[in-house]
Amino acid sequence: MEQRWPERLWIVRHGESAGNVARDAAHAAGLDMIDIAMRDVDVDLSPLGERQAKSLGRWFAALPADERPEVIFASPYLRARRTAEAVGEAGGFDPDHEYTVDERLREKEFGVLDRLTTKGIRDRFPEQAEFRRILGKFYHRPPGGESWCDTILRLRSALDTIGLRHGRRRVLVVGHQVVVLCMRYLIENMTEEEILAVDREGDVANCSVTEYRFDPGKGKDGGLALERYNFTVPLEEAGTPVTSEPDAKVAAP
Repeated sequence: MEQRWPERLWIVRHGESAGNVARDAAHAAGLDMIDIAMRDVDVDLSPLGERQAKSLGRWFAALPADERPEVIFASPYLRARRTAEAVGEAGGFDPDHEYTVDERLREKEFGVLDRLTTKGIRDRFPEQAEFRRILGKFYHRPPGGESWCDTILRLRSALDTIGLRHGRRRVLVVGHQVVVLCMRYLIENMTEEEILAVDREGDVANCSVTEYRFDPGKGKDGGLALERYNFTVPLEEAGTPVTSEPDAKVAAP
């Protein structure tokens, strides 16, 4: 039977963004709103985020040429695209490697809660804070936004595309914290409680690596086996600070 999984799959969260920095500042000051002047899709990397992406690229460059990514998928958000481009430039990838910006990999939509801090949600939308408490973060959908389940539905489609078009190849996906977690949920066939337990262990670090390898003995037709999760050695070896702040629009009461 034809192999429908990539030979290797890396899922990477974007480097630290200006939104991450603004979110930290808003929480430290006890503010309701995160001070960002542009659309979230247009938020760029911070200078540290650029360093993180280049450090990750140099880690890939140290691999043999036939073990580096052949195909790159990126969220359309600027911080993810900049990360993918910086990793590719520093990583010694084949200049003809396939690069696709895929809107299904975008950040989870937070609707009316966008750019609010935890305090801001409680102050301005106490009913949403209560709905989230009752439903849990996996199922709660704020007005105009998405639940984790909504995000998983579009990622299921993206993962099918990767499998159908890039079986036996080496694929790098650059996205966001929730994208990394929801891809794990799909690939590993997790339950709600299992993925939320992973989430509770801590945030996904900026430019950390989650890596899978194809295992022909996994299941009837083979499958992807997790090699490492939230792997930050590429940054640590380069002396680049590791950051793990949630994105600017990720606010959880």
